Amino acid sequence: MKILFDHGTPAPLRRHLAEHTVDRAAERGWELLENGELIRRAALEGYQVIVTTDQNMRHQQNLSGSRLAIVVLMTTAWPRIRHRTKQIRAAIEEARPGHVREVQI
Repeated sequence: MKILFDHGTPAPLRRHLAEHTVDRAAERGWELLENGELIRRAALEGYQVIVTTDQNMRHQQNLSGSRLAIVVLMTTAWPRIRHRTKQIRAAIEEARPGHVREVQI
């Protein structure tokens, strides 16, 4: 699966998703894009999931008809996230296009 990390998603999480292709928005030069443009570009580039810590993204964007799924981590704190990597992997695997999943951490 092709996954894009938004700018707030801790980079070390990538190591726990080795079976997927994971890129960071900053690596693509997309760190300053607004959510709508980020979603549009990610879809055009074939990403299937955006992992973000932006809890407002689900309220700001209409994902109906989108090929992307969004997984929202409810914190940016890596010390807390690293204990929930199995839960995050499961949320990514279960993510469906046009839907948002929140991972409580």
